Order: sequence, then C-alpha cells, then structure tokens
Amino acid sequence: MAWDEWEQLKTAAAERQSVQIQLDQSPADPGGRAGTLISSKSAWTKAGTDIGSLREDIGKATAKLKDGQSGLGSDAGCLAAAAQKDVHASWEIYVKNVSGRCGKLSSLLVKAGNDQRQTDESVEAEIARLEVAYADTPAVGGQDKGR
Repeated sequence: MAWDEWEQLKTAAAERQSVQIQLDQSPADPGGRAGTLISSKSAWTKAGTDIGSLREDIGKATAKLKDGQSGLGSDAGCLAAAAQKDVHASWEIYVKNVSGRCGKLSSLLVKAGNDQRQTDESVEAEIARLEVAYADTPAVGGQDKGR
C-alpha cells in the first residue's frame, strides 16, 4: 500500500457519516462547519509562536510597571504608597506567572504540531517498509527467455 493509498483511506474514513450513537448536544454553531477538523503543523506552530510573542509584551509591561514604581520612595507615613507597593508586588508575581504559562503553552503547541507531523511521517515510513518486506517476487516460468 503506497502513501497515496493511505491518504485516500484516511480521507474516505473521514467522509463516512455512519453514526451509530447519537449524543444529545447543543446545535452546531451555524457559522461553523460541523464535523470537520483541519489541522496542520503550520497552524500549531503559528499558535505557539503567537502565544510565545505575548511573553515579549508581558516583559515590556513588567518593565513599565517597575519604572512607575521607582519614583515612590519611602512609604513611611503614606498608606497609599504602602498599598501601592503591596499591589505592585502582587501584580509582579501574577504577571511573571502569566509569562511562564505563555512560555509553556507556546512550546506545547509547537510540540503538538511536530508530533502530529511525525505521526504521519512514521506511518508513511512503516508503509514503505511493508512494501519492501512484502514486495512481489519476480515471476518464474512461462517467460519467453528471450525467444
């Protein structure tokens, strides 16, 4: 079975609409296409890259927060300044955690795209190995032997 045949089998399986079990659910979004899932490595990579770029924006925002905090000076005798320092410390931790989550999610999405592509490549390689292992032997007998 060649790679093209494998692709045809996957397409045929996706096109079959033999539903055996009906689940109760909300109606499908009229704006979307029900029952289709299109995925590609480039889509996963773009999603991961876009989320990763949020880390840069978060880093810039953190720097601005820190700059805004620098002119406060001592908070002795000023309850508002003390409260602002507490809020700033809380937000600094929160923003750092959001940045870390963006980094982890970014790498997970990129990895998902790579893993998906590797799955297709590994199936293709297995099919190629089967073709070699079970290749037809040359016909014997009945040949004209150059006559």
